[in-house]
Amino acid sequence: MALDTAGAEAVRPLLSDAASTAAGEAAEELDARYAPYARRDAYGTMGRGPLPAAQAARLALAAAVLLPLRFVAGTLVVLLYYLVCRACTLFVVADEGRPRLAGWRRTAVLRSGCALSRAMLFVFGFYWIPETDRRSPNAEDQYEESKRPGAIVSNHVSYVDILYHMSASFPSFVAKESVSRLPLVGLISKCLGCIFVQRESKSSESKGVSGAVTERVKEVCRDKKTPMMLLFPEGTTTNGDYLLPFKTGAFLASVPVQPVILRYPYRRFSPAWDSMDGARHVFLLLCQFVNYMEVVRLPVYYPSEQEKEDPKVYANNVRKLIAVEGNLILSDLGLADKRVYHASLNGSSLPDARHQKDD
Repeated sequence: MALDTAGAEAVRPLLSDAASTAAGEAAEELDARYAPYARRDAYGTMGRGPLPAAQAARLALAAAVLLPLRFVAGTLVVLLYYLVCRACTLFVVADEGRPRLAGWRRTAVLRSGCALSRAMLFVFGFYWIPETDRRSPNAEDQYEESKRPGAIVSNHVSYVDILYHMSASFPSFVAKESVSRLPLVGLISKCLGCIFVQRESKSSESKGVSGAVTERVKEVCRDKKTPMMLLFPEGTTTNGDYLLPFKTGAFLASVPVQPVILRYPYRRFSPAWDSMDGARHVFLLLCQFVNYMEVVRLPVYYPSEQEKEDPKVYANNVRKLIAVEGNLILSDLGLADKRVYHASLNGSSLPDARHQKDD
């Protein structure tokens, strides 16, 4: 009996090792299938991978010292910009929920918004952001002679993308209607000129996201005072190495667009928001002393007659250009596939995810 017991105990580690190996192979297969969303940094899938003792100690120190300092600094930046927006919107009549700012009010909101967005990036550890501008030196003058770009189209890697674009050109973007009611952020988003949409609304009076975006993009081309739209045609974030299919909403207006490419080189933690929950991602981002970002601004893309007639061709051609110039891998996956991947990582099933309509 003693021999049998010893044999059983000897078998258990082998079974455990086999199960661990199978789980590892399954995880690798899952990451390969959903490569655009797979995390490759030191923290592993979902940011829950094992850490060496030295790195765990470094993270604990940053959480105790760096995290509170950055949290307080970030809160002060948001509060300061809210006060600027509050002062500049006093006695201003809102048009469809958006304050129409002009003169010194618009200048104050614009310049302080760009400066404070850059300050927030600094708080997040993006101390230096190298930018490569491939536009012609007199690009702004060319806007006067030809049609102004109606939108900035960019690959989407992280929520940090929005902060960069705010610091560089202070554009408007699409947000859920509930954002307009949030404390502090609600007023700021209105001053940005955001388009607020109710994605779940089925009302016949609702213009929908594409209709609202097309209308605003055309307005940008007509009115120089209207902030340019910022659009992420992929519809969701990736790990930064891939480029998903583009939705046509940014291209329905048949006007020129400004392509921008964002890359996030990293050593330990990747700022890409792919398979990690928001709270954990913000925590690790704030605990990393230095984060890196690289930006490439391509020349304004003017659509051909064929592209004006077919938004799908227009979107696909701009996508190919960004992929080539940014050394990104084209993928056919979309938001529904990302939901399936996340559900698999969390151990739940999502059988109808592939049939869901992307937001």
